Amino acid sequence: MAAVTAPKQDRSRLTRQRLLQAAIACLAEHGWAGSTVAVVAERAGVSRGAAQHHFRTREDLFTAAVEYVAEERSAALRALRGPACRAAVVSELVALYTGPLFRAALQLWVAASYEEQLRPRVTALEARVGREVHHMAVELLGADESVPGVRETVQGLLDMARGLGLATLLTDDAARRERVVAQWVRILDGVLGDAP
Repeated sequence: MAAVTAPKQDRSRLTRQRLLQAAIACLAEHGWAGSTVAVVAERAGVSRGAAQHHFRTREDLFTAAVEYVAEERSAALRALRGPACRAAVVSELVALYTGPLFRAALQLWVAASYEEQLRPRVTALEARVGREVHHMAVELLGADESVPGVRETVQGLLDMARGLGLATLLTDDAARRERVVAQWVRILDGVLGDAP
């Protein structure tokens, strides 16, 4: 019986993963209003029933999707530990806010601002992700938050990255983004000491 169950569990896990990836892509491309469970199911290549088997509601699907991709990005950031230079860390932190995850998360934020049932879930998710990203940034940058101004500088870096993400929504801002990232590396070097 275990041999039969394992492939079924694997198929179920793969279906769930495809749904989560399709949900992020739909949310980033079509926004909240254009991202229904049916649209996501079609993009994932599964039936609407299969989608609803994994996620009872639209809110369940999209909250889980943003959480899934946030965890993937967190894993990528954790992989930077070791010989990564400060510029690479800053670039990766900025990438968190300039890719499809941020675009999808932004759509959820907007929807949560007027959909009461979604607001507490998105607020809790964003608070958790925000704390985790801040903690990873502190670790990766080798920042000592007991030093006055260091915590605010790290948070300023993350706020700046979010702002770059907003700018990227409307135009390709890559050239300016590179200059801003380089400037933040110099700021961090000044506040945290020489680059690791």
